[in-house]
Amino acid sequence: MRTQVRTGLSILKRDKKLAPLIKKYGPPDFSRRGNAKGVFPAILRSIVYQQLSGHAARAIHARVLALFPGGVPTPKALLKIRASRLRTAGLSIQKITYARDLARRSTDGTINEKRFPKMSSEEIVEHLTQVKGVGEWTAHMVLIFTLGRPDILPTGDLGVRKGFQKVYKTRALPEKTEMEKRARAWRAHASFASWYFWAVADEGNKNRPKKK
Repeated sequence: MRTQVRTGLSILKRDKKLAPLIKKYGPPDFSRRGNAKGVFPAILRSIVYQQLSGHAARAIHARVLALFPGGVPTPKALLKIRASRLRTAGLSIQKITYARDLARRSTDGTINEKRFPKMSSEEIVEHLTQVKGVGEWTAHMVLIFTLGRPDILPTGDLGVRKGFQKVYKTRALPEKTEMEKRARAWRAHASFASWYFWAVADEGNKNRPKKK
């Protein structure tokens, strides 16, 4: 991963808009977004977090993890947990459906992360989005934070779009076609560029006046 980062940064520095960000923020640190280890735990976490504030999602996620032996979620263990216990932990009926679909597909071989090393990022997105409730955004987050793929540009992520807008000074939030066009020179290292877009967007949020 370190070699990938060094190579990626050397390419990104050629972009006059990105070079100052690399100097300002330093090397990307993906651990700050602390995704779960393993594809199943990562997707389960994403399902729990859907449409919730960070604080509420963290609390529910902690309660869900507490239902598993040793706090480590596995597909087989999830299928043994009664829906009533998952509901008590805070999961909606819809999210329980999503979680169980994920667990079933992970146990019957439909989702098989052992195949991922030989698959392209696009193939993995198609593979993961077979699960109910899992869209392209979730697949992109797994690719970046769990699988460490360097070539992911999550054009559907609001934070990345906001950061992109500020960095390239676009009039409106950029659409996928515009982002892909500007990314051509460093597309193979888009995950690292995305980290800087998040950093810019997060800084903007910190500077935003708090509501009284």
